Amino acid sequence: MESFLIAVVSMAVVLGIMILVHEFGHYAAAKYFGVRVDVFSLGFGKRLTGFRRNGTDYRISALPLGGYVKMAGESPLESRTGAPDEFMSHPRWQRFVIAIAGPAMNIILAVALLTGVFMVHYEHPVFLDQPAVVGWVLDNSPAAKASIQQGDRIVRIDGVQNPTWEDVMLKVMVSPKQPVEVAVQHGNEILDKKIQPEMDSQDQVGAIGWLPDQPITITELEPQMPAAMAGLKVGDDVVAVNGTQMRSLYSVIHLLQQNGSKSVDVTAVRNGEQMHYTITPVQTEEGGQKSYRLGFRSEPVHVDKLPFAQALNRSLDENKKYSLLIVDLVRKMLERKVSIKQMEGPIGIARASGDAARQPGWTPLLGLMAMISLNLGIFNLLPIPILDGGVILLLIIEAVIRRDINVRIKERIYQTAFVFLLLFFVVVIYNDLMKALPGLAQRLP
Repeated sequence: MESFLIAVVSMAVVLGIMILVHEFGHYAAAKYFGVRVDVFSLGFGKRLTGFRRNGTDYRISALPLGGYVKMAGESPLESRTGAPDEFMSHPRWQRFVIAIAGPAMNIILAVALLTGVFMVHYEHPVFLDQPAVVGWVLDNSPAAKASIQQGDRIVRIDGVQNPTWEDVMLKVMVSPKQPVEVAVQHGNEILDKKIQPEMDSQDQVGAIGWLPDQPITITELEPQMPAAMAGLKVGDDVVAVNGTQMRSLYSVIHLLQQNGSKSVDVTAVRNGEQMHYTITPVQTEEGGQKSYRLGFRSEPVHVDKLPFAQALNRSLDENKKYSLLIVDLVRKMLERKVSIKQMEGPIGIARASGDAARQPGWTPLLGLMAMISLNLGIFNLLPIPILDGGVILLLIIEAVIRRDINVRIKERIYQTAFVFLLLFFVVVIYNDLMKALPGLAQRLP
């Protein structure tokens, strides 16, 4: 129950801030140009509470799935008087600025939040921003079938040269069942390959089956388990088992399963000194699966604290990268190369917000807010009527043809778009339910 409440409260805070910032962008631009704002609402539907000031109804409404700023004479479905404070009475360039101000505020917020995270405490896996050197290849995976081996370096993927592991993971995630062009350095050779990622059955994202080369630094020891009993300590680096170099935690796991209950020689480094331990694994059972274990975890992280200029530059680079990724994902969805199940709705956002809120410190939640804000800004720029991008597109068309589009045509466009968005949200929420309750699909008629 506590986890549920944390998730709900976290989602309310995250979405509330995102929506408030977005709508404030429209509101501030409208006020600046002298457009009358009738309603500033957080949420849709029935008005729950609020206040009126200077002709504007500031309200909180019943459905907390968005918000809106209602400007006088804005909608083609309402009558206009031609008053100078109506939206349509202003030049197209001013209407363009008002329309783009909301998404722009979300993008600015994403840059600001991520800059703050990079300055204060950016904690991430040690491999994430490192060159993409392969530490392990899962059996029967697309990587194994493409003859990828330990120690190979991915030097190009889908047009990105010298990618980090973050670049590689993002490219693979948005390409399930779609061939990806990869160049791999094997020794002194550069091998060009075309690999088709598998689709993860739950999240519908791509997976190739290669794992990063990273230090096996012990971050947690289980009491009364062989590793702790033998004298290994948190912070030790496991570099070899039975004389074989280990480049990934999964390589240790794989060797232990093959070795069974026989003792292993573990080579570890502590404060620059190499030590050897003879340890006998124990067999444990979890989720009906038996495995041989030593009893330690390795999830090493790196913490960045950058000065403002470096943090800002890195934030701009990251937001640019993720913006292009979002656009690419939308394109692949339209081409039906990627499933819409990758989209997260309110339930997915609540789950992610709750997870971030439970982590120590504020930076995990701020980082999530930055990503959601960027997504909201980019999504609203899509050329779909009703959304800001649709308004912008119609204004550009009108500027090109040098006249307003017929009101009846606009009415039909907005009505069609409204039905489309309604269906879209229904599908996203349905997908959310399927992810949150995996057995639900089998129980539905």
